[in-house]
Amino acid sequence: MKLFFRILAYSKPYPAYLIPYIFFTVFAIIFGVLNFGILIPLLDYLFNPENSIKVVNELPSFSLSSNYFKQLLDYFTYQFGGEDKQKALLVMCIVIGICVFLSNVFKYLSQYVLTKVRTKLVYNLKEALYEKIIRLDMGFFTSSKKGNLLSIISTDVHEIENSIVGSIQVVFREPFVIISYFILLFSISTKLTLFSIIYFPIVGVVIALITKSLRKKMGQLMFLQGDLLSLVEETISNIRVIKAFNNIPFFSKKFDRENEKYKNLSRSIINKRELSSPISEVLGVSAVVGLIIYGGSLVLNNTGELSGSQFLTYLVVFAMILGPAKNITVAIANIQKGLASGDRIFEIIDTEIQIKNNEHAQAISVFKDQIEFKNVSFSYKKGDEGFVLKNISLNLKCGKTIALVGQSGSGKTTLADMIPRFYDTDLGEIKIDGINIKSIDIESLRNQIGVVTQESILFNDTIENNISFGLKNTTKEQIIEAAKIANAHQFIMEQADGYQTNIGDRGGKLSGGQRQRISIARAILKNPPILILDEATSALDTESERLVQDALTKLMENRTSIVIAHRLSTIINADEIIVLDKGEIIEKGSHDELLLKQGIYKKLFDMQNFK
Repeated sequence: MKLFFRILAYSKPYPAYLIPYIFFTVFAIIFGVLNFGILIPLLDYLFNPENSIKVVNELPSFSLSSNYFKQLLDYFTYQFGGEDKQKALLVMCIVIGICVFLSNVFKYLSQYVLTKVRTKLVYNLKEALYEKIIRLDMGFFTSSKKGNLLSIISTDVHEIENSIVGSIQVVFREPFVIISYFILLFSISTKLTLFSIIYFPIVGVVIALITKSLRKKMGQLMFLQGDLLSLVEETISNIRVIKAFNNIPFFSKKFDRENEKYKNLSRSIINKRELSSPISEVLGVSAVVGLIIYGGSLVLNNTGELSGSQFLTYLVVFAMILGPAKNITVAIANIQKGLASGDRIFEIIDTEIQIKNNEHAQAISVFKDQIEFKNVSFSYKKGDEGFVLKNISLNLKCGKTIALVGQSGSGKTTLADMIPRFYDTDLGEIKIDGINIKSIDIESLRNQIGVVTQESILFNDTIENNISFGLKNTTKEQIIEAAKIANAHQFIMEQADGYQTNIGDRGGKLSGGQRQRISIARAILKNPPILILDEATSALDTESERLVQDALTKLMENRTSIVIAHRLSTIINADEIIVLDKGEIIEKGSHDELLLKQGIYKKLFDMQNFK
């Protein structure tokens, strides 16, 4: 129940909804119960014609009892119908109609209030989940399946909306309905009602046994759903390679295996969940049969404890209780299903953010001296001795161009990612202008840095919005100038809508070289003092590479630039080249100095046939 109320907490403030909901619900129940309270006198008038109309000229004194409402009905029946039984019957029918109308009006109003709770809860839950996901550090995403995250923010939140939020009305309304009906039943026959109460604990025990394992199984089902979504996402993202290597049968079989697991577990859960409804119905009918036998004997024995009209009304009211009781059993099963989704959602929400501002973090507005790595070691898995970076010490002077080279997996990109705090050091420290970056406000730190990644990261938006991404108050002229420097203006103007052209998902409507130039234009427009260029020109053709490289060379003047490159031709003019191998600095120096050392750099240079 703790998790259930934690989910409901996302619909706060409670008083704004709870008070009107209780008010409307109580009146809906009162008028609903009155319908059945009128049945007894109505049946008496119909089937006991010897009964005369009671003469009542004064309103009865108010009291919370069934007798008060019966006297009130007698008063209105006599006042409007006199002693004419036809008119009395008409009055009773009108009263029933009014009660039905008012009951449904208040029922709708209570549902109207509940809809506000439902929509606000789902809205707040999605917002909290998305806000947490977008703020989690990069380490979280390297260890999480994308499909699982998509499943949580879509399927799991939807499941909570359907199961838990959809069951709120049942959980909070139906107990009031049952209690109200029982009050009416006790007023008709205490002995018969005590006999009928035995039914409810039996149903409760049976349903508890059925739903006991539902929550655990639902958790397993949601994880399988995440695996399926991950596989679909992976298939769509790599469909070109899958088709090129004729590997469609392999992925079809892989999906079929996962889908088969999902189908079997889903069938088991549905069968178990649906079992609660027929069992409660069978037990309910059994209870009604028992009541007919016991209550019928009281009527037939003419003991005066129970009249025929009272017994018929009793059976009708008791039958009305079976519906809410059945709804509660189904709601309990649904809530268990929703709580499994709640576990997965709060597992994300409760994940601690590893990279965050210190309590006294300071903002920086300029970069003027150096970036210093001091004995830095880092591992993606905390506590793992297999460090990706090992005891890195180096100084990156302001205004200089530093190149990072080495074979794939040597730690180049990881080292660069430490500067904007995509990852934090396990050992050692990184300082900017003598300040440990862990003591710098993260937003102000990243404002000093521009990044162009090896894979162009673009969004399903216009070219203009992709270039001005994350920047405010940029002019059209500034965007065009940045595109010209990146050698992108010409192909942009060739698009159907120019800078307002939508480039599709991940920029899929553009070529690889065009996407990369848009990314470079974005970094140029930001105009940061520190640039990180991770294979920034790798996707360009020879001519575009030359033009963009010239533009970048101009852009990097008087800036600190960290350039990661496999093409050594792009970093020959770097002020210092750092050679990494297996996470360690093996060599460093200028291009000419490293060639003279006849080391790893010289081998890499010769392999690329540069002379």
